[in-house]
Amino acid sequence: MNRGRMNSRRKFIKIGGITTLASLSGIGFTFAQCREPHEIDENNLLSISGVSIPSSIDVIDGEEITISGKGFQVGDTMLFESVVDGKTYSSMVSLVTDREVSFPVPASIITGGYKLTVSREQNSLFLGSLVLNLVSSTELPDKEGMTVKGVVYSSGVGIAGVVVSDGFEVTLTDDEGRYYLPSQKKTGFVFVSIPGNYEVLNNGNAPQFFQRLSANKEAIERKDFSLIATNNENHVVIPMADWHLANRNNDLDQFTNKILPDVNATIDKYAAEGAKVYVLTLGDMTWELYWYNNDFGLNEYIPYMNKLNSPVFNLIGNHDYHPYIADDWDASAMYRNVLGPTYYSFNLGKVHYVVLDDVEYLNEGASEGVIGKRNYRDVIESEQMEWLKKDLAAITDKSTPIIIATHTPLYRNPKLDSNNQQVNEVNLENGHSLIAALKEFSTVHVLTGHTHINYRVDEELNLMEHNIAAVSATWWWTGRNGYAGNHICKDGSPGGYGVWKMKGRDIEWIYKSAGYAEDYQFRSYDLNTVYINAPDHAPNATDDDLAAFVGPYGQPRSSNEVLLNIWGYDNQWQIEVTENGKSLGVTRVTDLDPLHIISYEAFRVNAGANPTGAFTTTETSHLFRVVANAPDSTLQIKVTDRFGNVYKEEMIRPKAFNYTMS
Repeated sequence: MNRGRMNSRRKFIKIGGITTLASLSGIGFTFAQCREPHEIDENNLLSISGVSIPSSIDVIDGEEITISGKGFQVGDTMLFESVVDGKTYSSMVSLVTDREVSFPVPASIITGGYKLTVSREQNSLFLGSLVLNLVSSTELPDKEGMTVKGVVYSSGVGIAGVVVSDGFEVTLTDDEGRYYLPSQKKTGFVFVSIPGNYEVLNNGNAPQFFQRLSANKEAIERKDFSLIATNNENHVVIPMADWHLANRNNDLDQFTNKILPDVNATIDKYAAEGAKVYVLTLGDMTWELYWYNNDFGLNEYIPYMNKLNSPVFNLIGNHDYHPYIADDWDASAMYRNVLGPTYYSFNLGKVHYVVLDDVEYLNEGASEGVIGKRNYRDVIESEQMEWLKKDLAAITDKSTPIIIATHTPLYRNPKLDSNNQQVNEVNLENGHSLIAALKEFSTVHVLTGHTHINYRVDEELNLMEHNIAAVSATWWWTGRNGYAGNHICKDGSPGGYGVWKMKGRDIEWIYKSAGYAEDYQFRSYDLNTVYINAPDHAPNATDDDLAAFVGPYGQPRSSNEVLLNIWGYDNQWQIEVTENGKSLGVTRVTDLDPLHIISYEAFRVNAGANPTGAFTTTETSHLFRVVANAPDSTLQIKVTDRFGNVYKEEMIRPKAFNYTMS
């Protein structure tokens, strides 16, 4: 499909029987996006027919736009109404033929989405919608040794100081928005680090911050980038980890009917409050084991991504590689072909985001038609690490908040030592190198997924990791038809996602459980009622079959203990529990969540299946134990997060232990 920028000589391309105005440089749009002609009422008073408008038109300020259609008249007024703020720009028809109409680009119009209407005397007619993109007319001579060049602009005006990269080389645009790169074209991309208070056009929900390069290392290629001015100082990012869509366990129904409405309600809520909202996936949107068995891969993921009510920045996970290829670069080619670069950066407001690929996919034994071991290393490849240093070096203000997004964690799931102190151990093979690369910055947050559990680590003074539990919870098992009817992760966290609220440099975050209000931040268990046994939870099996999975809950107890699972906990949270007005001691413990055991392992044992080791209940240290004085007293539980938000429960005991408890 042809792409390009329109210069003073217009070019027409025939697409699917529709004549559309195309441009000669392109900014990430493919003209497969062009719509069918807008249906015009045959009885319209203007007698206009045969109108065809492309999804997007690239123009230079001061030139003319030409669209196809009959019945227009010289002097008709073309009205462009912004879909963002309703502002209207007008232009008068200057040329009419039996097939086309031409009119100047409206004065002062900016790049954006518009509804196009024609007006004549007292009558008007809606013609359709389009994105109007004002491109730069800047001349750009070749330079010795520079194989990629271009202009970064907004509404036709070049923007200085924008970072542009090919994944190896990093440069800044000059005062006129021009850049040059001595690119070897190894990644196959050139991409712009979107500056704060700008956006790019989207293909569906995917921001088009990149363009593809040819494999010809000697060819000089011009790649321009169009930015749309916006105010995203106040923005919300929603990290969504581990979708694992694979057309199994009725996952597509669960996603569509449980996750999607919840996330979109969250997006709409913050958008209504004036924030710009963006989704950031944290890898494993798909599951390579089922790409071919279930005919569900990265291409099939895209329609589900596009159901979200916001732009979506993507990140590759270990399950997003090709299962038939035993080479990291070649196995990630499908991801690059479908979704784009595997590492890049962008800015929203005053916050700098970096998406990294920290998986080296080995997949030993794979060959065409044969799925390999699907093994991998948790490591940031050395050339990518060098690119990261160059990207960060372009940020002169080291107080700029940095958000690093990777799939596999920087730190392992923390445990508690004999003094009840959290023990933090680096997981990423070159994690210390990553930490060192970020030392100059005062505020760094690392967002990760992969584990299907929640935990927080703030080992370094300037850096905090947030391992965020999974959208798919336990790979969609507990909500599967005929199972527990809940949606719970391996640590007892409900399946869900993060909500990160940014106002300038002020950052707050929360874990949002799907199907619950934002203030649902913990679950309490009355351990006097927690007894996991085969008759109650796996009637087709025996207690011996279940014994390996029940942990400390295989015997009835009457110790009046209460267990709190606080999935968003970090060391600045406070927990207070009172009984009859008197404070009770609260002890942090590492243990298993009992609800997950009965929701996953018990159902698998009951079905005569061996629970998958990677899916079984994981020990977590965001559990807290309290001992009450009586078995039937009511406890007042108050949990306060680091931002002063208070979450409460009046725990009436005895409290039942069941699949849908909260």
